[in-house]
Amino acid sequence: MSILALAGGVGGAKLAEGLAAILPPGELTVAVNTGDDFEHLGLRISPDIDTVTYTLAGLNNQEQGWGLAGETWNFIGALERLGGDTWFRLGDLDIATHIERTRRLKTETLSTVTADFATRLGIRQHIVPVSDDPLRTMVATDRGLLAFQDYFVRLRCAPRVERLEFPGIENMKPSAGFMAALSSSELTAIVICPSNPFLSILPILSLPRVRDALEHRRVPLIAVSPIVGGQAVKGPAAKIMNELGIAVSSLGVAAFYDTLLDGLMIDAVDAGLSSDIKGPAILVRDTMMRNSDDRRRVAAEVLAFAERLSQGKSIS
Repeated sequence: MSILALAGGVGGAKLAEGLAAILPPGELTVAVNTGDDFEHLGLRISPDIDTVTYTLAGLNNQEQGWGLAGETWNFIGALERLGGDTWFRLGDLDIATHIERTRRLKTETLSTVTADFATRLGIRQHIVPVSDDPLRTMVATDRGLLAFQDYFVRLRCAPRVERLEFPGIENMKPSAGFMAALSSSELTAIVICPSNPFLSILPILSLPRVRDALEHRRVPLIAVSPIVGGQAVKGPAAKIMNELGIAVSSLGVAAFYDTLLDGLMIDAVDAGLSSDIKGPAILVRDTMMRNSDDRRRVAAEVLAFAERLSQGKSIS
């Protein structure tokens, strides 16, 4: 068995944690969005990679979903006293990751550094960036074209989104690890985690060769809806969908992924939408991942869903 998960953000990290917990070591590859990456204070920051890595290592802040447990903020406090730029807060523990990544990226790829960090933190599954090239999300808004972190953190998602852009993406390549997982003869299923479809997954799908590879897959592709009861579980997905004129529901999620999906898992709250979603098979379950037990449960249900789809069995 080999599972490929596409992930970004807290929702993606939660399902990745569940999958990592129930799959034997080495059977999960988490391909992580890098559109959020940027340079800050001279450091290379990879927020989604770090969220997934800290979560799978059991080091993440459980309350906020991102960052490290037991974090302190002496560095950012000292920087503020000196008049430094503090809108993007770097914790004392977290900054070690960014310093070491920045140092090593002078001679190594992001894939190599990410894999080594995962190994050193005791992670027994594979974490790969979707690209080693500088994929960067830009957000076209009613306040102009904004770098992703300016939109997301500095302005707290307040501007109205008009579209997303990925400058130069046509010349970028998916990472070798990502493409190896996509083309593996042992691949059993592809899972799109309940990440923000626009901010976390669209950058991945926009990379050359990726959508084509997904469209020509030989295994089930399943997404878990990040929208429950007309609201995003976390983050600005609902706001962005509304601003782009897309239904803020699992109907809108299904429309976004369109013909890519074989299956869509939606929350029991939205069971009434099942008959209105055309195309993918629908699995209705409790998709809320409040704790580690929930994450393992949802992961197990996703894998069972994929197995039934691969065997052509009815879904219930």
